[in-house]
Amino acid sequence: MLRKTALNLTMIIMLTCLGAVAALAEGCYTKSEAEAEQGIRIHSELMVIGLNCQHMGPSGAENLYLKYRQWTKKHEVIFSKYEDTLMFYFSRNGIKNPEGHLNTLRTNFANKISLEAAKMRPDIFCNHYGARIKRADGLSDTQIKDWASTFYASHPVSNPICH
Repeated sequence: MLRKTALNLTMIIMLTCLGAVAALAEGCYTKSEAEAEQGIRIHSELMVIGLNCQHMGPSGAENLYLKYRQWTKKHEVIFSKYEDTLMFYFSRNGIKNPEGHLNTLRTNFANKISLEAAKMRPDIFCNHYGARIKRADGLSDTQIKDWASTFYASHPVSNPICH
């Protein structure tokens, strides 16, 4: 019985390792890598909202960029881990300059929300999007991670998620 259990355990470990190797070969994201990308997207979007709405928050009296910066400082460990996770992924997948690739990814996310800002009057943009900073400000680390690990078809990650 013990020998059969050991053999089954060995088979499970081998299959798990083969799955991990296949995932590495495919260039797909693990769940934590996909969460990291979504976390960086959220962070980048909130930065653009804060910059565009510095003095135009929903109440009109708040500096939303300052609020964004305080929120970033409060949760810097999460975002630092997200950056490390993505840079490890980029390195593992042959990207020569992982930090530059991460910066390009951030820029692409920021550009997407900036286009939304450019299409709207500043007051409408800030009234619509400014509340996101206030909502984010009330989230715990766990809630931020939950937000980043929720995937939406309207905001797909750059790579497929490994199965």
